[in-house]
Amino acid sequence: MAITSKGVIGMLFAALEQDNSASWPNTIAMTTHSDSESEEYAWLGQTPAMREMVGGRAAKKLRESGLVIRNKPYESTLEIPIDWMRRDKTGQIQIRVNEQAQKANNHWAKLLSALILNGAATVCYDGEYFFDTDHSEGDSGTQSNSISVDIVTTTAPTPDEMQTAILKSIEQLMGFKDDTGDLMNEMARQFTVMVPLSFMTPACSALGATVIGQTSNLIMATSSLAGFNINLAINPRLTWTTKFATFRADSVAKPLIKQSEVELEVSAVAEGSELEFEERVHRYGLYASRNVGYGFWQYANLTTFT
Repeated sequence: MAITSKGVIGMLFAALEQDNSASWPNTIAMTTHSDSESEEYAWLGQTPAMREMVGGRAAKKLRESGLVIRNKPYESTLEIPIDWMRRDKTGQIQIRVNEQAQKANNHWAKLLSALILNGAATVCYDGEYFFDTDHSEGDSGTQSNSISVDIVTTTAPTPDEMQTAILKSIEQLMGFKDDTGDLMNEMARQFTVMVPLSFMTPACSALGATVIGQTSNLIMATSSLAGFNINLAINPRLTWTTKFATFRADSVAKPLIKQSEVELEVSAVAEGSELEFEERVHRYGLYASRNVGYGFWQYANLTTFT
């Protein structure tokens, strides 16, 4: 029996629901829902810490900053010859449908990867580059979420050097202060370390080996003694050769934003259409309206080997 358009659409929905995409976007990006062409994010200053009540209450006014994220339309359209459907080429159609769904499910990772790559040259809510050495708000003092670590070969860190750099990046994150001068990340315990493909081997060794060189793995010791949980995200989309990024993964707010106006929609031009009559093909499309943006730079750190 020939495959119908309903059958192909069913395959597409099933493949989308499997969602074998990268898991890291949900750990470092918060999802917001949009109902207009763009959304304005009025990032308000941090709430005050507890203080001794001397002479009555000391109300703190909120400090306002902001950014606008505009939604963009995205589509993916798959064309299938009706002769394939008439001849019941189910296996070949399923392969193409699965590939289309996989790429759609990976779309957030693609958008966020571009955002991360451009972080050292694109401003965020405070008017500074997302990864920068001179962030300052209120009583925070000047702070840097772009640090450097000296190693022998900048494009080929050893596991020991990678371990040191990861720990330095976490130290940097945990020292950040908000606009009241209070610590923001003192209770951070979950982190995502994102590396380009070329750093996969030393990063895996730094995070997973019991012994590095002639000493015990300090990262594993930190996890055991201080309750830290450090996850590794290997991102082939990163073109860095001397850099990696570390993100706090257990905060309510996140370093990045996934803004969604229209979730993935499925549509088809199929049986009885002019397209079928003229070209003997069907088309199956996906559509979404979305975009990404920078959230709190205080939850992210860029490390450069020098």
